[in-house]
Formats: sequence, structure tokens, C-alpha cells
Amino acid sequence: MVPSVLAGLSRGRFHYAWVVLGVMFCVMLVAAGVRATPSVLIVPLEHTFGWTRGTISAAISVNIFLFGLIGPFAAALMQTLGLKPTILIALSVLSVAVLLSGFIAAPWELFLTWGLLVGIGSGAMAGGLAATVANQWFDQRRGLAVGLLMASNASGQLVFLPLLAAIAQAGEWRTVSWVVAAATAAMIPVVILLLPANPRRVGLLPYGATQEPAVMRRANPVGVAIGGLMRGFRSVDFWLLFGSFAICGFSTNGLVGTHLISFCVDHGIPETQGAALLATMGIFDFAGTTASGWLTDRFNSRYLLFWYYGLRGLSLMVLPFTDFGPVSLGIFALFYGLDWIATVPPTVALATQVFGRQQAPVIFAWIMCGHQVGAAIATFGAGEVRTITGSYMIAFVASGCACLLASLLVLRINRRPVLAAVA
Repeated sequence: MVPSVLAGLSRGRFHYAWVVLGVMFCVMLVAAGVRATPSVLIVPLEHTFGWTRGTISAAISVNIFLFGLIGPFAAALMQTLGLKPTILIALSVLSVAVLLSGFIAAPWELFLTWGLLVGIGSGAMAGGLAATVANQWFDQRRGLAVGLLMASNASGQLVFLPLLAAIAQAGEWRTVSWVVAAATAAMIPVVILLLPANPRRVGLLPYGATQEPAVMRRANPVGVAIGGLMRGFRSVDFWLLFGSFAICGFSTNGLVGTHLISFCVDHGIPETQGAALLATMGIFDFAGTTASGWLTDRFNSRYLLFWYYGLRGLSLMVLPFTDFGPVSLGIFALFYGLDWIATVPPTVALATQVFGRQQAPVIFAWIMCGHQVGAAIATFGAGEVRTITGSYMIAFVASGCACLLASLLVLRINRRPVLAAVA
């Protein structure tokens, strides 16, 4: 009954792929809200329990690492079990984990909830999900689709962070977890009702397609994930993508996404204003990532990444030497925000060009694993640097230098023609 109703919505010029894109945008938006929540909780947990930022950051780094490690297996599960069941399982795990995090009172409970369980649940919402949706539902405008989906990370910050920071600053940090858990659970019926298993289920071809794409045969998800890693392991392009994207994670989720609010507090800026700064960056990021998807459909992805990493590196290196006034922070929010997740559409495009359309989601998920390894290192490392030196300066300068290195690495990716790129 539901598939026939959904198919009826696609009559005329409208294609249901755009509804799927909207549903997955909302799912990834909520997942982004979950991942952004620990940045709001660092200071309250420090004050409530006396835990050091190093301890709290270590738990968050487990979350970030698992987010990347689970991604390839989740992408393989989407190809074998299906997109819809995988998303429903992940949302259920996230809802329970975040709900339980509101009752923690010991470090091991922090590691169990925000570290282990949230890391596993959010792993299905990694970049492999955007690649899977784009490749499954879009033959044309895939870059734009990936850009819009990844822009949901910015929207998640914009929607959640100011509210959550206000709740935390009012001394109700446990309520933060419960609000996020409720928002996550609310997405489950939306996915059940509006997300078809695939275009064929509603009698459609992918958007812009003229023939039925090849059907991915059923296989062991673990075998599919490991097979993708083995193919990537033999490719220099894979390691260039993996290394540059690790630096991307080092400089985004790991450093700014986790520590910017605490960094602001260190300079006399209240948590709510630090969260507002992240939310403002989210506005610019939404525009930048969407525009990056549009640019990826039209220009060389290597050159786009060169500029993205270069500008990001410069902004990170300059920030610690500013006066932290409204003008300097506003300029940083503009430059950094525009290119925060803008790296994803061209990275997905390069992975698809090198490894082919069918294998790209799993291989990109392994590349995303590199992103999260870099993010986990920065999350833990920046926390330790702050604990030891009393300042985040070294962490920001090191991250900026790494971004400049990444801007050079990406110029070497996919310099040879790849005959199997459309396979």
C-alpha cells in the first residue's frame, strides 16, 4: 500500500528522490545534533564531577573513532540488508544511548554511553550514508545531493546547539541528553513511513537515469566491507584520500567541533555565545557545502579540495592570535564555516571516479574512517594539550599546518584516467 502511494507522488516532473533526500537530510540533521552535544557537555561535566577535560575528551574520542570504524560496515549493511533497516537500527541505538547518558555519574558510564554506544549508533550516519543515498537514488545531480546531505551537519548545529547550550548553562545538563534522545526517537516513524527500500520499490529509476542500474547481489556485510578495504589498500589514491580526509577530521570534528566552546570559555566568552558561534558557522557551512556540491558537478574536485584545505588551514592558524572580539570571531566563522564540510562532495566524487559507482560507498566509508581517526586524535590531543599547557594554541596551529599539507596531497589524487570509473 505504502509503495503505491509513494509512487503516485512521483507522477509528472517531480521525482520521489527529492523526498528521500529530505527525509535523509532530517535523519542526518538529528544525528549531527547528537554528535555536537558533547561539546556542550564538556564544561558542565567538568564542574559537576570534577573530571578533567582530558578524561571527558577521551570518552568523546572513542565516540568519534567508532563513528568512523563502524561506517564501512554500515555502508556494506546498507547494500546487503538495505538502507531502511540499517537506519532504523541506528536510530534505535542512538535513542537508547543518549537517553541513558542523562543518568551517568561515573567516568565508565560516560565512556559506555557517549563513547561506545553513541559511537556505534552514529557510525551508520557517516559519510557512507550520503554516498549510498546519492548513488542509489540519483544518476544526475549526485554532487548536489551529497552536498545537501552533508550540509545537514551544519543545520544540526544551528538547530540544536543554542538550545542545548542554554539548557546546560542553566544547570540542567541532564535535560540536554533527554531532549536529544527525544528528537532522535521522533525520526523513527518518519523513516518507517516515508523512506522506500530503493527506487525500484516505488516503480522508479534513479533521478536522471535512463536504464535500470545493476543490482548489488546479496553478500556478507563484513565480507563486503573488508573487500572494499582490500581494494582500497592497493591504491595510492585511496591513501591520498584517506590521509587528506584524516586531516579534515583532525581540523573539524576533533578540534573545532569538540573544543571550540571550551576554547571560547577560556577567553571569557560564555558557553551560550560559543554555541552561537558554532551555530553561525553552521549557517555558512550549509551554504558552503551546498555550493560545494554544485561546484563538484562542474569543476575538478582536486582543485576544489586544494582551496578548501588551504583556506581552512590559514583560518585556524590565525584565530589564536586574534583579540577574540566580535569582528575577528565573525570573520573566522565566515571563512571556516563556508568550508567546514565542503570537502565531502569532491571527496565522494573522487572516490566514485577512482573506484566506481557500486563500490564507492563502502570505500568512501573507509576513507571516512580515516576522517574519524584524525578527529579522535585531535579530540584527545587537544584536550591533553589544554590540560598540560592551559591553552589550546598549539592544537590550533598544528591543525592549521596539517590542513596546508592536505591541500598539497589532494593535488596528486586521480591524476591517471580510470576506465572503470562508471562501473
